[in-house]
Amino acid sequence: MHNFALIGAAGYIAPRHMKAVKETGNNLAAAIDKHDAVGVIDSYFPECSFFVEFERFDRHVEKLRRKGDDERIHYVSIASPNYLHDSHIRFALRVGADAICEKPLVLNPWNLDAIEELEKESGHRVNAILQLRLHPAMQALKEKVMASPGKFDVDLTYITSRGRWYLVSWKGDLSKSGGVGTNIGIHFFDMLQWVFGRVQHLTVHMSEPSKVAGYLELEKARVRWFLSIGRDDLPESAVEGKKTTYRSITVNGEEVEFSEGFTDLHTLSYSEILKGSGFNLGDVRPSIEIAYQIRNALPVGRKGEYHPFLK
Repeated sequence: MHNFALIGAAGYIAPRHMKAVKETGNNLAAAIDKHDAVGVIDSYFPECSFFVEFERFDRHVEKLRRKGDDERIHYVSIASPNYLHDSHIRFALRVGADAICEKPLVLNPWNLDAIEELEKESGHRVNAILQLRLHPAMQALKEKVMASPGKFDVDLTYITSRGRWYLVSWKGDLSKSGGVGTNIGIHFFDMLQWVFGRVQHLTVHMSEPSKVAGYLELEKARVRWFLSIGRDDLPESAVEGKKTTYRSITVNGEEVEFSEGFTDLHTLSYSEILKGSGFNLGDVRPSIEIAYQIRNALPVGRKGEYHPFLK
């Protein structure tokens, strides 16, 4: 049994990490969040030590480290705001633990270089949660692409409705979240380059606080993509079905069905990490670079191969 600590215990994704620790037969020994709405911990680890101040959390983890291998924290799971991931990864390595970090691992490509050096110095590993690579539909698509010659035409559309709170929170601050393209798009950009190969050309057609759209030329695909948190962007079919989220990937005009099977992917991710088969810094670098380029690109407007939703 391994001991885990969780940074960001009150967030939306935190329960999936708690569930993954539980279902892989391990122990959540400590957790921290500046917000104390963390009653969900009772469903998994009621004896978990909880902190709202990082200094006290740091002291507790250090005390556990000095008690020996049975008591120390072996893994630090990081589900904090994006701009804090870098610092919290460094903390994990500094206390002699491996890190398991949510997307995006960092906001800028050069941050990976510094973490790579710390990883070597500490002898511990940084693992990224890239759960779409573990989705059966995505794995089947990758096999199909690898076996096929030529390029594919792909349309990616992801609209996840968010209220006014979103842009007021840290997620609406470009310097903290990386913007919509990074915060809700990074998993899709990772999946696209994993399935269809590295980027050959990148264009951004629109970039606004609530939506971003563009075109990716990959080794084996031409991709038009559209990401939004705006309810007004939902297609009529989603509105009629009273759905607040619309997720679609079409490949050569055929829909790839992957709406199911997301809830258990964190547990599967943890299982792979515990076996030493997690995704590393090299795996995440391409998507970090894509998101960074999109964030800093000058939008060209509706020119060339733009997504149909921009019409």
